[in-house]
Amino acid sequence: MVPGDPFAAMGDTTTRDGATTPTPARPEAAAGPWPAAPQPPRPFRLEAVLFDFDGTLTAPGELDFDAIQRAVGCPPDRFVLEWAQSLEDEAERERALSALERFEFDAAVRSRPNEGAETLVRALREDGLALGVLTRNGSAAVVRALDNFGAIGVGDFAAIVTRDDPAAPKPAPDGVLLACERMGVSPERTLLIGDHALDTEAGRGGGAVTALLTNRRGPYPPDATDSGYRDARPDFTIDRLDEALGIARLGLAVPEGKLPERLLSRHLATLPADDPALLVAAGVGQDVAALDVSTEEILVVHGDPITLSGQELGRAAVQVNANDVATAGATPRWFLATVLLPPGTSAAEALCLLGDIADAARELGVTPVGGHTEVTSVVSRPVVSGTMLGVVDRAGLRDKRDARPGDRVVLTKAVAVEGTALLAAELTDDLLVAGLDEDELAHCRGLLKLISVAPEARVATSLDGVVAMHDVTEGGLATALEELSVACGHGLLVEPARVPVYPETQRVCAALGLDPLGLIGSGSLLVVCRPATVEVLLAALAEEGIAATEIGRLAAGEFGVRALDGDRPVTWPQFAVDEAARALAGRPRD
Repeated sequence: MVPGDPFAAMGDTTTRDGATTPTPARPEAAAGPWPAAPQPPRPFRLEAVLFDFDGTLTAPGELDFDAIQRAVGCPPDRFVLEWAQSLEDEAERERALSALERFEFDAAVRSRPNEGAETLVRALREDGLALGVLTRNGSAAVVRALDNFGAIGVGDFAAIVTRDDPAAPKPAPDGVLLACERMGVSPERTLLIGDHALDTEAGRGGGAVTALLTNRRGPYPPDATDSGYRDARPDFTIDRLDEALGIARLGLAVPEGKLPERLLSRHLATLPADDPALLVAAGVGQDVAALDVSTEEILVVHGDPITLSGQELGRAAVQVNANDVATAGATPRWFLATVLLPPGTSAAEALCLLGDIADAARELGVTPVGGHTEVTSVVSRPVVSGTMLGVVDRAGLRDKRDARPGDRVVLTKAVAVEGTALLAAELTDDLLVAGLDEDELAHCRGLLKLISVAPEARVATSLDGVVAMHDVTEGGLATALEELSVACGHGLLVEPARVPVYPETQRVCAALGLDPLGLIGSGSLLVVCRPATVEVLLAALAEEGIAATEIGRLAAGEFGVRALDGDRPVTWPQFAVDEAARALAGRPRD
């Protein structure tokens, strides 16, 4: 055990809905910022923690809501506060609210700190996080209850928002927004902890990270999964309040240099190690991976950095590198990743990126076998440089030099799959101003699910008449066809009118003044086949639900790409830089 290392003292539990949540040691035993959770549900950074009060910072059970309802005449299926505020008779309304305040104040007098609350507050403050309280109670009851705390008080909280403040009560997100404004932080960088679905709904509505505290007795009724709550499912579920320290520390920045050993070990422990060819697996202190490929005839290797992808970076790194290996007719098998993260990256952001790499690899049957992770000021945004290794028997290897004049060129899907998704993610505001709506942009971003060409490469590889493949990447279809022509050693005649373009791609490009033919196009595969194989190939792809179109042919005695409309020459564009890079040039990146 490393002295002062909270990883060594923390274990993991699983929530009732299957999500993994941290179970750290008591805060006083934890030192340093590194959390136990191996895989947060989404990447986040934290600057503040916002607490519910009754049942969260205070021990549960002092407020008897059934007794309050009986005393004021509130129906059992209504919340007392909303019921009282809805009374039309002013005197009745004041009577009900005054009774509620008396119950709250009496409970505040009897209240005591929840187990671990004071130690947690001190630890979070030492970590540099701003703290706040958000409650449906009145301010007098909160101040009185804090008098019963020995080690903390009102002064430990940068914001205390109660029903006396000008904000609609939970589950409305108004109080979250007001508290964050007073703490000087954004809701997206705030963790809200509460013991009720009202808390998690308010937090999620405001954009905060949420943790539901069960106090070892299950969620306070109504359950957080109750259909009556629109958006109450928490990001984390914890049984004890002190478990929140591990969650909060997921949002703290990782120091520059290699990822901390205990943090990286948590990720590496989730990777599969059952590949019989894997002799030395990825591990802390392991500088190499060792693979036994004695049963394979040919090892195919490709490496590519991912710099343009605005979302799902880890997934794109795996899929783009697998695409190139698959174009050789090989099966992608092993992946190494160099992950460079900018200063300020949180543990949650790092773990989510590494988790995305592992998930994408698992979906393709690929084993992550090593690489390098580092936080460095050399980069201003995350960069993943991957190396994919695959295997193929000698007869199955596809070599572009085997292509000959007369061979046909088939394009799968449509152009600019990746570019459309990238621009929809990076230039959302510009596209909304240009007239696209949120549904259209969501559909564009969803095109990322089509970025892999491994399925169509497998189909093509199974056909003897397929002689070569080339995936469309940076520079779009125009650049990919130029590259294909050079690699094959023949000219390429293309019919632009036959090139498929998604309607949403047309809309995005028209709005931004871009040409789809020059837009990064991972997700589309160029297949070169003998003329007699074209119909067989198209039918085989269609059977797998993969659209494909014959767009051209190889020609003897020519070099480069020439475009035709029937027999009439037409202009074919060339691009010095990718259209996405041109559109994003000079724009700030998160």
